[in-house]
Amino acid sequence: MHTRRDILAAGAGAALAGIAGTAAAQTYEPACFKPFSASTKTIQYPAKKGPYRIALANGYAGNSWRIQMIKSLKAYAATPDMKPHIKELKVVSTGTDVAAQLGAIDNFINAGFDAILTIAVSPTSFKPVIKRAKDAGVVLIPFDNVLDTDEVIQVNEDQFEMGRLMGRWLEKNGATSGKVLEIRGLPGNSVDRDRHLGFREIMEKHKGLQIVEVVGNWDDGTSQKVAADAIAVHGRFSGIYTQAGSNGTVRALIEAKHPFVPIGAEGENGFRKMVHAHHKDGLKGASAAQSPGLVAVALKAAVAALQGQKLPQYISVPIPYVEYQDMAPGKNFYPELPDTFYVANEFPPCNINITAPDIMKQSEGNT
Repeated sequence: MHTRRDILAAGAGAALAGIAGTAAAQTYEPACFKPFSASTKTIQYPAKKGPYRIALANGYAGNSWRIQMIKSLKAYAATPDMKPHIKELKVVSTGTDVAAQLGAIDNFINAGFDAILTIAVSPTSFKPVIKRAKDAGVVLIPFDNVLDTDEVIQVNEDQFEMGRLMGRWLEKNGATSGKVLEIRGLPGNSVDRDRHLGFREIMEKHKGLQIVEVVGNWDDGTSQKVAADAIAVHGRFSGIYTQAGSNGTVRALIEAKHPFVPIGAEGENGFRKMVHAHHKDGLKGASAAQSPGLVAVALKAAVAALQGQKLPQYISVPIPYVEYQDMAPGKNFYPELPDTFYVANEFPPCNINITAPDIMKQSEGNT
C-alpha cells in the first residue's frame, strides 16, 4: 500500500481539471495556506457565487478532541469574517463505520451542498466518492485524518514529523533502552498510522529497546486503562509516547506509583498543567498539539476554493510544540480551563483566533 507521502512524492498526473502546476505558483493567502512541500500541486475550482452550503461529515465523535473540533467549527462559522459566506452549516458524525461516512458524504452531494469537510475514517476508501464530488462540482476537503490521494485539497499537520518529534524527545531524554510504552490512537486512521511510523523510524534504531504497543483511542479513560494494564504486566518503562488521552496516561503513572519518566504527548491543557506541577519531581514532558482548530483552516480553505482561489493541494499547518521547561500558565496552558481542552487554537497567518469561551458555548451535536 502506498502512503500519502509516497503519493505526494511521486507527483502523479493531475486528476482534476482544476489542478495547475505546483504550489510554487502564485496561490491565495500563501502565509496561511502553505504547501506541504515544494512539489505540492495546486488546485483551482470554478468560482461559485456565495453564500454557501457547507457540511462536516465527521466519523468518530467519542473523545474530547472531536467534540472540541465540532464546537470550533461552529464557533468559527459564526465569526464576522466567516458568517457572511455561509448560508447553511450542517454537521453529522457517523462513527467508525466507513460505509456510513461515505453514505453521509453522498447524501450531502445529492442534497446540493457546495463543500464538504471530512475527517476520514479510512485513508484508502474514498476514490469513488471523490469522483462523485468532482462530477457534482462539490469541493471535498479532508483534514486531520486525511486521504491517500492528491485529487482533493487537504489540510493537516505533518503527522510523520509529529511522531519523529516524540521519538527524538525520548531519545534526548535517555529512553533508548529497557521498555518504552507507545499508546496509539484510533485504529485505521491516517493520523494514527503516520505518527506511529514516524515514531518507529526514530526509536527502532535502538536495538536494546523494547516497544510495548497498546491502543488508547485518543481518549483519556481508555489511555488510562491501557497504560495501567501495561504497567501491571510489563513493570517499569523508561519512557512513554501517548498520541492523545495524555491526561489519562499521567494519571495511570501516578495511581500505579510508577516513577515519573519522560513522556511525549498531545496538546491537552491537563497534560501541560500536570507536567508544570510535577516536572521537578521528574515528570519531563513534551507536548506536540494537533489542534482541533484545524477545522477552521479547512473551512476557510473551502470558502476560498468556492470563490475560485488557487490553493495548494496539500496545506501544511505548523505543529505547535512545547517542552516542559517552557510550559507556563496563561501562555500555553490555562489553569481555569478543563483538563480536556486543547489549547492551541490560534492561527495568526490565517487571521484565525477561536477563543475558549466561544468554543465552550457551542454544542457538539449534529445539526
